[in-house]
Amino acid sequence: MTTITKINLGENGPLVSKLGLGCMRMSSVWGGPVNDEKESIATIQSALDSGINFLNTGDFYGAGHNELLVGKAIKGRRDDAFISVKFGAIFHNGQWVGLDLHPNAIKNFINYSLVRLGIDTIDLYQPCRLDNSVPMEDVIGTVADLIKEGKVRYLGVSEITADQLRKANSIHPITALEIGYSLADRQIESDLLPTAKELGVGVVAFANTAEGLLTGEMKAPLAADDYHSHFSRFQGENLIKNLEKVEVLKAMAREKGFTPTQLAIAWVNAQGDHIMPLVSMSRRSRLPENIQAMEIAFSAAELNILNTNFASGAILGGTYLQR
Repeated sequence: MTTITKINLGENGPLVSKLGLGCMRMSSVWGGPVNDEKESIATIQSALDSGINFLNTGDFYGAGHNELLVGKAIKGRRDDAFISVKFGAIFHNGQWVGLDLHPNAIKNFINYSLVRLGIDTIDLYQPCRLDNSVPMEDVIGTVADLIKEGKVRYLGVSEITADQLRKANSIHPITALEIGYSLADRQIESDLLPTAKELGVGVVAFANTAEGLLTGEMKAPLAADDYHSHFSRFQGENLIKNLEKVEVLKAMAREKGFTPTQLAIAWVNAQGDHIMPLVSMSRRSRLPENIQAMEIAFSAAELNILNTNFASGAILGGTYLQR
């Protein structure tokens, strides 16, 4: 199996794998079925064996189930894993209720996370969003205090604007930004990505296949009960025209001998040494192909074709990534 390249997470951050493992889909987040726990644990352990040390979870994934799962997988091999945890989201009966970013809540959240994960320190701790319900100074300042206490090593942020990133970084140095990024979702290229690079903040990029659009497996129309149908990108003529764009990716994938998903991951990987593709997996069988994607190179002509076909705004309609 290919050896995973290591990068510094941010200008002055820790050494982590260039490919990250997203663990969310191993738990039931939106009321869906829970994946086979033994297979999920084996997937995490196989990822660690292959050199993927960045594990991404959230205290609200499956109401703590995901952290318990990760805790079981890393038991006895804590030093092999870099644990990234998001906090702040409140769910009830599988439904999103809102955010709680008050300092006392954060101090409560982290103690539960440490117990579920079975560790003493979380490597990267980050609010899942910032909504101005609590002054940023209080949110960032509380995590900074947890760093001083030794409960957290590095501070991260997730799904925020360029202005928010600048402000957060002025309160305490930000190590990493977690954000959705793909050929189909390039709106962050105008200001957020340049700001992160300027500030020396690493980028953890999720949703590399744009919620399945770039896998080459989606067909129009979608089933009535498909959750994608809630978003305008996947509705009616938008979906038909968007899938026409995906045909270009599929053709290139066939020509290069890879899958559209692999090319979608490879494109994100090619955007810079400071950008880490964060790929969700819950089966060991997916590991080799996703690791192989990190070795794919594009010619200048191929990149031009992709960047032209998937120019910012080329994909019609929005998703939750365009809030």
